Amino acid sequence: MAIRSARRLALALLLCGLGFSACAPKPRPAKTAEIIIDQLAFSAAPAELHVGDTLRWDNHDMFQHSATAKDGQFDVDLPAGRAGSVVLRRAGIISYICRYHPGMSGQIVVSE
Repeated sequence: MAIRSARRLALALLLCGLGFSACAPKPRPAKTAEIIIDQLAFSAAPAELHVGDTLRWDNHDMFQHSATAKDGQFDVDLPAGRAGSVVLRRAGIISYICRYHPGMSGQIVVSE
């Protein structure tokens, strides 16, 4: 019995070493996360954002807002009562503001 198990393990390791796709890690599916804007404030940033995820801002205020990355990665215009989104393309810490209300700010952390 131990010999059969050892042979199976050796075969699996050989196949993985040859690059068979069954041995490759499965890519993480992209998700959509949301930040609510209400009473002139951004809600807390979602945890565990990754490159390829979609981040959606939902403006519950009666004022126009934006979600504008300080480094220029995105600039989402958000009319009153509307939503907008962006696909996250780079890993890192991204600080953003509302260009209409610069006192409104937030920060997201995007991982690979």
